[in-house]
Amino acid sequence: MRIIRFWKDFWNDESGMGVVEVILIIVVLIGLVIIFKNQITGVVNEIFEKIVSQSRSV
Repeated sequence: MRIIRFWKDFWNDESGMGVVEVILIIVVLIGLVIIFKNQITGVVNEIFEKIVSQSRSV
């Protein structure tokens, strides 16, 4: 009976679910960055170009 109770408690224990969810979110974000790398780089370059050009006018 102890073994059955142990496995039922183990199966119903959800204390580690937060870690799994965080890891899955990180994996998805990394995947999106890899997929949209060129677009992200273009946007960041445009922003820095605007910053540089506007800082020269000051």
